[in-house]
Amino acid sequence: MMDAVLWLGCTIAVYWAAKRLYKKYPKIYMSPLLLTPVVLIGLLAISGASFQTYNEGGVWLSNMVEPATIALAVTMYKHIDLLKKHAFVIAVSVGCGALTGIVTSAGLARLFGLTSELIGSLAPRSATTPIAVSITGLIGGIPTIAAVATLITGLLGLVIGPLIVKWCGIRSSIAQGILFGTSAHSAGISRAAEYGTAAGSIAGVAMLLTAFVTLGAAPWMIEWFR
Repeated sequence: MMDAVLWLGCTIAVYWAAKRLYKKYPKIYMSPLLLTPVVLIGLLAISGASFQTYNEGGVWLSNMVEPATIALAVTMYKHIDLLKKHAFVIAVSVGCGALTGIVTSAGLARLFGLTSELIGSLAPRSATTPIAVSITGLIGGIPTIAAVATLITGLLGLVIGPLIVKWCGIRSSIAQGILFGTSAHSAGISRAAEYGTAAGSIAGVAMLLTAFVTLGAAPWMIEWFR
C-alpha cells in the first residue's frame, strides 16, 4: 500500500513539475504528456520497481480518465452553437480522417509484410485506447500492441500536429480541433485546448466520432488487407 501511495504521489509531482516547466519553456519536447512518462520510466528503471508495483497507485489515476472524458461535455456545451453550425463539416472531415487512418495503418502493415495479427492490432490505432483495444480483440489482433500503437499515435500527434498547424497556417479553431481530435485522440484534446477552448471542444467531438467510426468500420475493412 505504501508503494502505491508513493508512486501515485510521484506521478502527480512529476506531472505538476512538468506543467510548471512547460509554462516557462513552451516547447513541444517539454510537453507534460511527453516529459512525464520519460521521467517516470527513468525513475522506475533506477529504482528497480516493476510496472505492477507502480500501477497499484497509477491505476487510481487511470480510473479517473472516464469521468474526465465525460467532463468534456461542459466545454462542448459552451460551444454548442459553433458545433451545430459546423456539424456537417466536422462529421465529414472526421469520418474521412478516421477511415483514412484505418486504411493507411492496415495498408502499410500489409505492405511491410506484417502478420494478420499485427495488421489487426495497428488498424484501430487512431481511436482512443479502450476502443482500440476492444476492436483489436474482435478482429483477432494483440491488445497490448494496439495499446502501445495508440499511445505512440497520440504522442506523434502532439509533436507533429503543431508543426502542421504552423506550416499550413491553420488558424480556424474548427480545423485545429478536427486535426488534433482525429489524429491524436485524448492527447490531442489537451494540445488543441492550448489553441483555445473552442478548438478543445471540437477536438473532443472529433475524438468521439473517430472512436465510433473506427468501431463500426475497422472490423470489416480489415478483411481487405488480410
